[in-house]
Amino acid sequence: MELIQLTPHLDVDPSQPLRTPGEILLHAYLIPQALNPARLARRTGIPAHHLKAFLNGTRPIAPKAAIRLSLALDTTAFYWLALQARCDLEKPVLRTYRPIVD
Repeated sequence: MELIQLTPHLDVDPSQPLRTPGEILLHAYLIPQALNPARLARRTGIPAHHLKAFLNGTRPIAPKAAIRLSLALDTTAFYWLALQARCDLEKPVLRTYRPIVD
């Protein structure tokens, strides 16, 4: 297992395109393994309609789902949560915010 040293300045590579956990789930796991949401639902215990919502980007991946995905897909729960966190953090940045003035 590789360990990551968590620091206050930990970040991701900004040159990598922003992809939702659902996009990664589809393109890196479901398609290569010839899985569909119903089969993955049986493997993970995650309802198929939740998996479809992950794929559509309409539902975030919560810790419980991340654990189940990690067990079924030979990943870590941290992987799925980090992907979700990156999307959650980027969404507000994509909107225009006025700077806070003291």
